[in-house]
Parts: sequence; C-alpha cells; structure tokens
Amino acid sequence: MVVISSNNSEEKVAFRWTYVVLPAALLILSVILTAFFYRLLPGEVAYGFSGGEPSHLYGRGGVIAWVMALQVVFAIISLAIACIATSTGRRLQIGETDLNRSLFTIMGNLTALPQIIVLFAMLDIFLYNAYQIKLIPLWVFAIIILVLGGVVLGVYFIRSIRLVRRQQDKSLRE
Repeated sequence: MVVISSNNSEEKVAFRWTYVVLPAALLILSVILTAFFYRLLPGEVAYGFSGGEPSHLYGRGGVIAWVMALQVVFAIISLAIACIATSTGRRLQIGETDLNRSLFTIMGNLTALPQIIVLFAMLDIFLYNAYQIKLIPLWVFAIIILVLGGVVLGVYFIRSIRLVRRQQDKSLRE
C-alpha cells in the first residue's frame, strides 16, 4: 500500500499557482496575440481551409469570440481541477509532499495541451488573414503536441514512481 503522507506535523495541501501556470500563461498569450492582430484582420475571416485555400468565412468578432472562449474555458477547467484536488487533499488531511505537488502540477496543467493546439489554430487563422502566411497543417501540429505531451507526462510519472519507491524504501528502513 502506498501512503502519500501520514505525518500530521506536515504542512497541509495548499493551492499553488504553479498548478495552473501553463493554462494561465497561454490565456494571457492568446489575449496579447488577439489584441495585436485585431486591427489587421478583415471583417470576414477565413478560418477553414481545404487544400491550402480558404473554404469557410466568418465574422472577425465571431472567430475571436470562439477562440478566446475556448482559451477561457480551458483555463477555468484547469483552475477548477487544481482547486478540487487541493481541497480534497485538505479534507483528507493529506500532508504536502513533493509527490503531491508534482501530481497536482500535472493535473492542473494538463489542459495546456489542447490550449496550445487552439492557440496554434488561432495564430494560423490570424497569420493567413493578416499576411497570407499559412503554417503547417493543424493535424500535424496536434500530433506533435500530443506526442510531446505524452513524453512529458511519461517523465513526470516516472519521477513520481521513483519518489514513491524512495519513500517506501525509507519507511521500510525505519
């Protein structure tokens, strides 16, 4: 059995901004990019492409509202996950450990993966409509991000497993 923490003298689990730093930073970056590109966008924005050519048009305000709404929703979900995890930890009287902080960081920042993809799609739309520059296809970028995200998650989980094993070894020696 793995006990994350049983020492009552330890500090109780607390919310930390590192648990949501990536989604918050991506939201801020989205706001900055939107503010920069807003004046450069035409009234009708091409957002769908087929064979590299625009196939769908939508009003500038609508496109911006959709991409910003997605970014806000992902940031709120991230914040909710971090708050629920930390409040559950406090309710269960789990002490704050390196393992807990690592796991809460993973949980809270996980929404950054789809946020990065939405940010790329937004940037692709803005660049095409402002400068006729087309980036790599969205599906290629999404696969790259998901693979990189899987690698990062794998590293975090391996570190967490090693930490648990060290804690178990330490408790067996005592």
